[in-house]
Amino acid sequence: MIAQLWAPRAETVELDTGGARRPLQRDERGWWRDSSGNTIDGPYWYVVDGNQVPDPRSPAQPEGLEGGSQLDDASTFAWTDDGWKGAPLAGSVIYEMHVGTFTPDGTFDAATLRLDHLVDLGVTAVQVMPINTFPGRWGWGYDGALLYAPQWSYGGPDGFRRFVDACHACSLAVVLDVVYNHLGPTGNHLGKFGPYFTDAHRTPWGDGVNLDGKDSDEVRRFILDNAVSWITEFHVDGLRLDAVHALVDHTALHILEELAAEVHAAAAAAGREAFVIGESDLNDPRLVTTVELGGYQLDAVWSDDFHHGIHVALTGEQEGYYADYTGWDDVVRCLERGYKFDGIYSMERGRRHGRAAGSLPRRHFLGYSQTHDQVGNRAIGERLAHLVDARRAQIAAALVLTSPFTPMLFQGEEWAASAPFQYFTDHQDPELANAVREGRRREFGSFTNFSGQEVPDPQDEATYRRSILDWAEIDQGQHAEMLDWYRSLLRLRATSEDLRLDGPDDTSAAYDADAGWLQVRRGRALVAINVSDDATRVSLDDAAVTIALTSGSAVIADGALELARWTVAILLPAEV
Repeated sequence: MIAQLWAPRAETVELDTGGARRPLQRDERGWWRDSSGNTIDGPYWYVVDGNQVPDPRSPAQPEGLEGGSQLDDASTFAWTDDGWKGAPLAGSVIYEMHVGTFTPDGTFDAATLRLDHLVDLGVTAVQVMPINTFPGRWGWGYDGALLYAPQWSYGGPDGFRRFVDACHACSLAVVLDVVYNHLGPTGNHLGKFGPYFTDAHRTPWGDGVNLDGKDSDEVRRFILDNAVSWITEFHVDGLRLDAVHALVDHTALHILEELAAEVHAAAAAAGREAFVIGESDLNDPRLVTTVELGGYQLDAVWSDDFHHGIHVALTGEQEGYYADYTGWDDVVRCLERGYKFDGIYSMERGRRHGRAAGSLPRRHFLGYSQTHDQVGNRAIGERLAHLVDARRAQIAAALVLTSPFTPMLFQGEEWAASAPFQYFTDHQDPELANAVREGRRREFGSFTNFSGQEVPDPQDEATYRRSILDWAEIDQGQHAEMLDWYRSLLRLRATSEDLRLDGPDDTSAAYDADAGWLQVRRGRALVAINVSDDATRVSLDDAAVTIALTSGSAVIADGALELARWTVAILLPAEV
């Protein structure tokens, strides 16, 4: 590798290789290069106007954010996945994983040893929370600053390659969560190099990324090259893009459209498939609409409306962003229309919000009842199974796994894990650590649901340790019962063509508050749920049906289905 750095703001740039420095020369576009032609060997830094900093495109950081950058030769890794062709989004079931808490060791290699659990569960893809180098030993990864270097404490570049290779050997796709809307703040030196950020756009994290201003071409290239590198150098099967609504771009070719096209092309060139998923609160179906119809052609988006409806219906919580939701009626609307807010008025926003999804196949929307956000951004990180009883948690699972959406599970929900998922950090800067700690306390100070409870200190190692999954409990009591429920639902989804239909014409739903039932039609299948404390009776239009799976007492008698309280019954045609 020959040293090169884009730093149009710099007056001088040097390459530092273990104390030996040599100057780099600048061209007219702001690129600094080593004219000697010497290659880098061993750890290195750039010295920008006298400040020693790691390479912003560093491929490895074995000593963390402030250590020296290290070379990584992807060609030396012995891949065994030559026959792997990727996995289409259609039919996928995604499992969101945080490497640092998935196992007690918190490494890629340790996670590899648990892949048999995921195969047995019945998921088809693992979505890994961000692994770009972030501050300290543990964290969520969304405050990373060196986007190209897999986190050293997880196992670095080759550790991640071993994980991906092992997943492919188990027929599991790997989706990587990437963050392009902000960096740092710790270890974020990009402002020293060039106009990576602009005050023309503001985000919750400060100045927006410069995607459409002066000198933005190289900023965009920094992001696009990173996205493609995960496909080409790490054989990843898809990307999940964090908070894409914060990527403000007024150019004719939006960064999301350009990124999706380059990721798809890179995978195709390697003889594989890859998909791109966006997280967005805009409820805008144009994100997944084809370019020919004026969209960006992402493959899917997260859909929080469905989650929020389920959560309010089962918990009764209506504080904060849940104030816009009433419960079961929202669930019905999402199942039939994709979004709740598809152009209707939002009280929280004080305006109309969203746009109708129309006839878009519902596989383009992820459906879930739990995510790292919805669990971890609570004050004490409670999972749904910590807030409601087992029957209600089973209902949430059934709604997600029989929906027309692409289902996503959050690690541990399948066995109602006792471990919370709390917000934890390991900032080495005392001032920043205290700011994060106090900010967390202020954030939840006005929430009545959390009054009288101590908000865990994100910087306390115990907060991280509490969040690690306890694998010893999966065969015990209610944990084992919940795991059996999830496995049964996933087996049924895999074997029933009706439950894999992705609408919208094949899906209808209805809720009767007086009778206490919710019904969802999925092709010829019927999902009937008693959402009350009393037994209920659901009339059946089809004479030839059979109960394929139930979470409680369910009996067909006199052309009707009798359901005990808080019971799910999934019915299929008798010939199935």
